[in-house]
Amino acid sequence: MPLRVATALLLWLGLALAGLAQTLQPVPPLTGRVVDLTGTLSPAQKQALESQLEAIERRKGSQVAILVVATTQPEAIEQFSIRVVEAWKLGRGEVDGKRVDDGVLLLVAKDDRKVRIEVGYGLEGAIPDAYARRIIAETIAPHFRQGDFAGGLQAAVADIGRLIEGEPLPPAWSEPTGQGDGGSDNWLAIVLGVFIVAVVVRQVLGRVLGSTVGGTLGGATAWVLGAPLLLAGIGGFLLFLMLLSMSGGSMGRVGRHTWRSGPGGFPGGFGGGGGGFGGGGGGFRGGGGGFGGGGASGGW
Repeated sequence: MPLRVATALLLWLGLALAGLAQTLQPVPPLTGRVVDLTGTLSPAQKQALESQLEAIERRKGSQVAILVVATTQPEAIEQFSIRVVEAWKLGRGEVDGKRVDDGVLLLVAKDDRKVRIEVGYGLEGAIPDAYARRIIAETIAPHFRQGDFAGGLQAAVADIGRLIEGEPLPPAWSEPTGQGDGGSDNWLAIVLGVFIVAVVVRQVLGRVLGSTVGGTLGGATAWVLGAPLLLAGIGGFLLFLMLLSMSGGSMGRVGRHTWRSGPGGFPGGFGGGGGGFGGGGGGFRGGGGGFGGGGASGGW
């Protein structure tokens, strides 16, 4: 009899857990820095928040995202938040062989009247639990009580940005992974400009000396823009080899026959380089950052 009872209890527990798993709120896809599943934010408000968050990533490299859902039930907001950050992987993973984990999630469960600030490992010193709790209580909650969700989120992002600003982090040399193509166009223009200058230098100074100066110029430009020294050196060397191997001819032939991406090479863009930005192709995505439950929750 005890064996039958134990078996029945285990079976019941398994079925209950399976039923619970099936009713959990699904983690939404990461479609942008602001994901609003409730329609609370107007397009203009959402765009303003996107710009704020992109500015943080541009200055410091850290990825901060906002998620607004109706409810996290049957889970507590803390459990749902962890599932979200494990799926989204906000923040940079490794940079130059060191973990950075500089992601932050600002989660709002509107119908539950709950807020959670989830902080990545690398920012737990900059945004300790007590600070996250104060942002919720003193910045977010007063706005939310008045129905000003956009204002509360904007003020909270400003507070989070100021805290991140004082944290020593690896340079944000990689262009933020924005929704549009403007950042990619800027990098392409820089790379193309350096390449054209290098070709002109080669034409003026000759094949060997011009290729050497052009490659050095390319590597130095990448380093000044914040690329790791090793990656900048590799890019400059590959540019030197490309210039050295080019045959004479018009600029049109040069552009038509030599401008192509190489595996990690300078002309094809700056590649990954150990950062955590995803990159290329459009569409914001996480960079492999890790979370350990740091942060705070509250209500309004």
